[in-house]
Amino acid sequence: MAIPSRILASGNSPLATISIAGDGATALTATGSTQATALQLSAVMNAMGTTAASTGVKLPPCEAGAVVYIYNGGANTLQVYSNETTGVTMNAAVAGSTGVALGTLKTAICLGTSATTWAVTCALTST
Repeated sequence: MAIPSRILASGNSPLATISIAGDGATALTATGSTQATALQLSAVMNAMGTTAASTGVKLPPCEAGAVVYIYNGGANTLQVYSNETTGVTMNAAVAGSTGVALGTLKTAICLGTSATTWAVTCALTST
């Protein structure tokens, strides 16, 4: 994985560094109880600080090569939805209103394996 400080030190601009290493967002608050009202994620690395019961987040639009990390540091399970309502699958199921559940203190690694497929892996995060 590229380390931002090393990319900057090599003479790249801050914008190029974000394009190479990705950006991060911390202390996010999950919103909504459906795909339509869930918090839209825009960063590569996302750390949720607050997850009220039945709330969720929405991934960016699916594309091949996309990678999004989500850490659920909140008190409740977080629902992870695709951005699209039709035509996209998450873990071989049609995306839309269901999404993928991410437990408390767990991290999801979301991989865009094509323009229409998210592969989502949830892993235990050591505390």
